[in-house]
Amino acid sequence: MKADALRGHLDAMILSTVEGGPLHGYAIIEALAVRSGGALDLPTGTVYPALRRLEAAGYLASAWSSDSGRKRRTYRLSRSGAKALAAMRGEWESFAEVVTSVLRPAR
Repeated sequence: MKADALRGHLDAMILSTVEGGPLHGYAIIEALAVRSGGALDLPTGTVYPALRRLEAAGYLASAWSSDSGRKRRTYRLSRSGAKALAAMRGEWESFAEVVTSVLRPAR
């Protein structure tokens, strides 16, 4: 999948991924790959800045956790993040509907 196609949609995909429960950064990357059937193989240099941006916006909250003696920052969806995700989903559905209408073969 082309990186340009993701532009503007990565935030919604990350928020949707953590909607099911807290995850650390690498687990978010793995979940995106699994949920996309392998189409999304995002580098850490793309995902971690987005996580920091979403946290600064108040859409994610984070806490340090320890897993097998290794400290990791775990992210969870905040209330404002849940509201933002709902709005992003509505915007995506409208956008996808318009693009589908335009790309459909003319009759």
